[in-house]
This record gives sequence, C-alpha cells and structure tokens, in this order.
Amino acid sequence: MPLVYLLTGGNIGNRLLKLQQARQLVGLHIGSILQTSAVYETAPWGNTRQPPFLNQVLEVETALPPQEVLAQIHRIEKKLGRIRREKWGQRTIDIDILLYDLEVVETEKLTIPHPFLPLRRFALTPLAEVAAQVLHPQLHLTIEQLLRQCPDALPVSVYHPRAADDLPAG
Repeated sequence: MPLVYLLTGGNIGNRLLKLQQARQLVGLHIGSILQTSAVYETAPWGNTRQPPFLNQVLEVETALPPQEVLAQIHRIEKKLGRIRREKWGQRTIDIDILLYDLEVVETEKLTIPHPFLPLRRFALTPLAEVAAQVLHPQLHLTIEQLLRQCPDALPVSVYHPRAADDLPAG
C-alpha cells in the first residue's frame, strides 16, 4: 500500500490537543499511522504576524488514492473547527499532503509533492525525522538533502509543553 506523508499543524486554541485529535482521525479515516515525528514549535511562514505553530509529520499507509486522501483531510479539518479565512492565516488545524509515495499529482485542487516543501524548514525538519532517505520524486534529492539546502531560516524546535492551554486535556 502507498505511503503518504502528512504535515499537521495549528496555531490557535489548544494546539497540542488539535494535533492529537487530527492524528486519531487520520488513523480512522485515512490509514494506519506507521510513524510520527516529534511535535515541533515553528515560526509562522508567509504571514508572520501571528502566533507560533505546532507541527507534526505522520507517515500513513493508505489504500486511498490521493484525491480521496485530500477529501478526508478536508472533512477532518472541518470536524476540528478549521475555517478558511485567509491564505497562510491563523488556524486551529491544517493538514497538508507532503508526499504520496513517489507520485507526482498536478490537478486544479491538488499538487503532490507539496510545491513549497523544499522551501519550508517547518515541514522538512519533522519529515526528515521519519523519512530522511525518501526521495523527492521531482527533485531527486532526499528529504535530508533538501533540509540541508533549505533557504528558510525561521526557527523550528522540538516542542516542550509549558503553557496551560497546550497541556493535554484530562
């Protein structure tokens, strides 16, 4: 079965709880989660006037084709309170398809590999943790190589919960 690499992230509300809920729903509706990266706290990219994000990569074995993975992602985001207001704006949860095996998909609604992947340290760092030697199907470089040459200098660090609003519920 194909492997899909998903990046989960959010920067408003209980960020850690939303990542946990997204992970559970991905496991229920997309496929078996084989690996997860650590949770990283990352500076916002694009629109930098917003709170920092928490991000995590999930390696998922799926029977779903790429378009159905995207449809399930949109359902999960909606269920977790995602409202699309502005590009690169604040959000409770965001789930991006970074890679789907070695497939290249270019449609009006879906581009795989994610077109900004080589430019985003916040995506490459957790992806390299679980898939360092995986090849980018268009650039023919490993994720580890892409991370080493990434021009993005925004901070990315392993997250250690310290704020009450990011502690797990219960």
